[in-house]
Amino acid sequence: MAKEEMKLVANNKKAYHDYFIEEKYEAGLVLHGTEVKSLRMGKCSIKEAFIRIENGEVYIYGMHISPYEKGNIFNKDPLRIRKLLLHKQQIRKLIGSSAEKGYTLVPLQVYFKDGRAKIEIGLARGKKLYDKRQDIAKKDQRREAEKELKVRLRV
Repeated sequence: MAKEEMKLVANNKKAYHDYFIEEKYEAGLVLHGTEVKSLRMGKCSIKEAFIRIENGEVYIYGMHISPYEKGNIFNKDPLRIRKLLLHKQQIRKLIGSSAEKGYTLVPLQVYFKDGRAKIEIGLARGKKLYDKRQDIAKKDQRREAEKELKVRLRV
């Protein structure tokens, strides 16, 4: 079997900072022609995006795909609501999980896999302020340790 090629378009680092990611799902994106071209150029932002389930279908709100420069009249609204493609049993599982208190669905990254636009969504639980502080402290400790290691290697 051929190796899967994956080209990252957008990453949501803020989601990992604000939430504990419990489960991850890969979903397809319903896009129009000029949106795909714009995505291939890397013009996408999911920082402010969120996901909702309505009538048994999954939608992403607030995902910004910049208009394609050469698209003229074929360009769509950059912030339009886009449908996500998931299997029915995955949607049922997400409905049950997101109904629990404190759980939400967040977009984690947008990428191309075998030429198709995909989005990784996560079932997430919100972090409290002290959890965020602990993460920042761990990150600072790791950064300091790497700095020390660099200094030792130079000497």
